[in-house]
Amino acid sequence: MAGAERGRRRAPPGRAPGGRPRLVLGALAAALALTAGPTAPTVEILAAPFARERWPDVRSGGSPSHVARVAPAIVGLSARADPAAPSSGRLGRRRFGSGVIFDARGYVLTVAYVLMDAVAVEARLRDGRTVPARVVGIDVDTGLAVARLEGAGPWPTAALGQSRDVAEGQPTATVGVDEDDTLVSVTGRIRAIRRFAGSWEYMLERAFLVAPGSPAWGGSAVVDEDGRVIAVASLRLGRPPGVDVAIPTETFLPVRAELIAAGRVVSRPPRPWLGLYTAATPAGVVVEGVAPVGPASTAGFRRGDLVVSVNGVPVGTQEEFYAQLWRGRAGDVVCVGVRRDATVRVIAVRSADRARLLVPRR
Repeated sequence: MAGAERGRRRAPPGRAPGGRPRLVLGALAAALALTAGPTAPTVEILAAPFARERWPDVRSGGSPSHVARVAPAIVGLSARADPAAPSSGRLGRRRFGSGVIFDARGYVLTVAYVLMDAVAVEARLRDGRTVPARVVGIDVDTGLAVARLEGAGPWPTAALGQSRDVAEGQPTATVGVDEDDTLVSVTGRIRAIRRFAGSWEYMLERAFLVAPGSPAWGGSAVVDEDGRVIAVASLRLGRPPGVDVAIPTETFLPVRAELIAAGRVVSRPPRPWLGLYTAATPAGVVVEGVAPVGPASTAGFRRGDLVVSVNGVPVGTQEEFYAQLWRGRAGDVVCVGVRRDATVRVIAVRSADRARLLVPRR
């Protein structure tokens, strides 16, 4: 079992130890189609970590020093979401992902979809401890979240690096855990650094594409050769081993104090949110669906509508769509022009602050 802790009995595919079904996120996978940016073709996101797949051997041999430095701070996070919450329909009620302890007080950095709407969280540490945790903050713009381990510790920590210095081609390791509590480390490189747009009104101006991908990608720490965390793996593109989309630490370092103190980023004006799911196609931006609790759900959009303008400004890509949408503030009325049956019509929607629906109240 190269690159993983040895001596543990592995559960059969699709099952966890003891015969219980694996907790598979389905996160942004079956429900959401993504694109990798304006210069890249549309790519497929497969199932969430630990789905039933035949994986080639992409795990690193042994534990290089940069993996050994971060490994003690890697945790497995099992979350149970409110069944009535908006996210449970798409992401499921039970979720699992990796996280990394970045603060000796027990603060853990992970991806937002693991913790969204969670009512109970449990963390498994590398020393064998299992401790309760609570959701501290969620940044809906970047897709990162913070949890806090309950108890006195001590908590091993990993160092957060400055991702602004990262360049294409730089060696990395992606380190996380699977549901069998096995450490998974994959040696790779930064294949590309570029804008990344997703179907759920999401865009990173500077995302890392890390190859090869990791089977434990959701919330895994991407570290440099010194063992510093430079990004958090969020999504996987393509078939195994694929490429991981990783969120750089530069999106987290300036706002971590706000997330811990307020549960959300308060210094950044909330973006207008419509609740539209779109797909990038050769014809342009096509409506795929609407969020059931979003403003767009009752505005009159239909699946297959082609988005042609926002507030009178023509748009042809998801990047252009988001750039125009986010020029205003949450609460503004947004006029979206769509082409339907050879006719262009304008749909007015009063936008909302997405964080009010997704961020836990204090």
